[in-house]
Amino acid sequence: MVGLKPAQRRVLVAHLPELANVAAGSLLFGQFLTERPYSLLLALVGVVVWTILIGWVFVLAAGERP
Repeated sequence: MVGLKPAQRRVLVAHLPELANVAAGSLLFGQFLTERPYSLLLALVGVVVWTILIGWVFVLAAGERP
């Protein structure tokens, strides 16, 4: 487990979902803003990155003491 202080853990739990949404949004939907063809691989990378980051939030949040 990552050795974080409770305040650091709270900050990560609060802001990591936002980072996950930005990553997924840019890799999934950002492709529509370019002239290149849609890349399914890039979209899957966005989903995987989002899943990893949200999973990490759950792991960090599980270590919180009420």
